[in-house]
Amino acid sequence: MKNDKTQIIQIIETSDVHGHFFPYDFVNHCEVSGSLARVHTFAEQMRDRYGAENVFLLDNGDLLQGQPICYYYHHVASSDPHIAVQCTNYLRYDAQTLGNHDIGTGHAIYDKWIKQSHAPILGANIIDTKTGRPYVPPYCVLCKDGEIKIAIVGLTTPTVPCWLKKDLWSGLRFEDMVTTARQVVQDVKQRERPDVIVGLFHSGWDGGVKLQGCRENAVRMVAEQVPGFDVLLFGHDHIPRQLVVKNSEGKEVLCLNPGHSAHNVALATLKMTYEGGRWSLTQKQGRVVNLSNLLPDAAYMHHFSGTISRVKAWADQPLGIFLHGMGSLDSLFGSSAFNDFILNNKLQVTHADVAFNAPLSLQSVFKAGQVTVADLFNLYRYEDKIYVMRLTGEEIRRHLEMSYDLWVNTMRSPNDHLLHLSRVDNGSRHIQLTHPFFNFDSAAGIDYEVDVTRPDGEKVKILRMSDGKPFSLNSWYNVAINSYRGSGGGELLTKGAGIAHNLLPARIVWEGELDQRSYLMQEIKRRGTLDPKPNNNWRFVPEDWTGPAADRDRRLLLGK
Repeated sequence: MKNDKTQIIQIIETSDVHGHFFPYDFVNHCEVSGSLARVHTFAEQMRDRYGAENVFLLDNGDLLQGQPICYYYHHVASSDPHIAVQCTNYLRYDAQTLGNHDIGTGHAIYDKWIKQSHAPILGANIIDTKTGRPYVPPYCVLCKDGEIKIAIVGLTTPTVPCWLKKDLWSGLRFEDMVTTARQVVQDVKQRERPDVIVGLFHSGWDGGVKLQGCRENAVRMVAEQVPGFDVLLFGHDHIPRQLVVKNSEGKEVLCLNPGHSAHNVALATLKMTYEGGRWSLTQKQGRVVNLSNLLPDAAYMHHFSGTISRVKAWADQPLGIFLHGMGSLDSLFGSSAFNDFILNNKLQVTHADVAFNAPLSLQSVFKAGQVTVADLFNLYRYEDKIYVMRLTGEEIRRHLEMSYDLWVNTMRSPNDHLLHLSRVDNGSRHIQLTHPFFNFDSAAGIDYEVDVTRPDGEKVKILRMSDGKPFSLNSWYNVAINSYRGSGGGELLTKGAGIAHNLLPARIVWEGELDQRSYLMQEIKRRGTLDPKPNNNWRFVPEDWTGPAADRDRRLLLGK
């Protein structure tokens, strides 16, 4: 190769695939545009064009949760190699990082995945508390042609403890990304003398929650503050990005995020020039490539056809019947059959006084008729456990205050929006919620009003317990809550209720053996025929304002 003065290297990244291994949505029973089947088509095209030795395929984590096929391999076919590792090994991935949803599956699953993967799973800031060293390799060096050395440094968002109960990450701690990146880059330079250094970070661009001084989304900070990286490939926040920033030494860093569900890949094109006895990076370009026009790889689909059929058969098992349809979008505008069904199940399972829950998708719809295993993933997507936590009445109120402050506007006239809405100027002038809907907790077990004319922090008035007993701000209550929220997710318990993060575990008095979805499945099987109705235990007031405003905002969100 030294006789060639230049060489083109292609680096392909996927991130936040969330179980989309195939172009089929097992939840909604339909074909989808994303999936690793199309990624494989693209990767093979690039390998054919540029030579396999010049193409590197990387994944940025969050493979192991999101579709029923993941759950199937977690709990039904758990003795088989996980489907994620089967697929990534087939595609010949060169390196991967751990995502928070991978860690959320628990040690038994992700440790097995790490062991069976042909590609190294990286995470420089995931520290084994027994050894004080990284739990997985901090970096790897890829050198397919024997000459050009590409170092891949893996980092994971350090705020994992904000969302996941401790036993899922037992024996681990998560360190600051900027500090770790600075240390690892120096180590890589001294030990490996690579020609290119690439960051493979399961973290978003900027912002998010903070834990003990560590930022959830720290890619921008690393790009600007840590010299040495040529390319940063990231994810976690599901927002496609392609941009170039200058680091503290004035050098350009290419930053790419492909988004989620394998609809796109990020592609970094590197021009390498041989001079002075070594290769140097002389030009770099990046783009996000949409894969929707590519056909799924036929050989890949044939190889996994038996797997797809088995999972479809399992996912299509009938559980019961809903007499009437219901959708998650209704949860934005008041007490709804959809969200209250989940809340009531929490109360039934735990015998708690109060329950909190937020919709995890706004597109979930149940039609009247038969309910299958797959449908339950539409109702509740992740494997969260149920906690019972001890909270005071005042903490319950403050938790809800933060939720509704994120959720609804402070209306000053009947013509104002009910919801916090933002306009996305991407050509379509799309209207969306300003804040993530999965932090919009409502409650069961208490009757309350949300006065949208009041300022933030003063909107929620709890009237009574739903059984007619008085509610006291000074009394203690058992509250059913999912493990994501109970671990600090969304900061409703910490920033909202005012409970220090390190004190949350002491508030847990009960933990369910099963994940929340499994309890819902059991309930549907037990009852056979169900007709969920709203509890109507809470409402937005004044209703002569909020009713028309809700109708207007619904139409805006639906694009009508």
